[in-house]
Amino acid sequence: MNDIIIKPLITEKASSLNESGKYVFVVNKKANKIDIQKEIQKLYNVNVEKVNTVICRGKKKFRYSKRKMMTGRTSSYKKAIITVAKGEIIDFYSGI
Repeated sequence: MNDIIIKPLITEKASSLNESGKYVFVVNKKANKIDIQKEIQKLYNVNVEKVNTVICRGKKKFRYSKRKMMTGRTSSYKKAIITVAKGEIIDFYSGI
């Protein structure tokens, strides 16, 4: 399980959580909360107080062809909501 943290999830709702010290990441489906906590502490040098995880199911997609309608599904993913210690921040934009 080399890639525990896949990418930070930057949405409008996730940005509003950043003000309260919570950050959202897309993580490997097989990763548990302890692995996620250790990886975040190692990558960003912050103290993690709490880790909440959610498995988000993929959305249904419809494709219309000339003869019939075909259905499919986008891939599911797991996201982790990380709460860091008070006064600490994670800066996603420092490497840009």
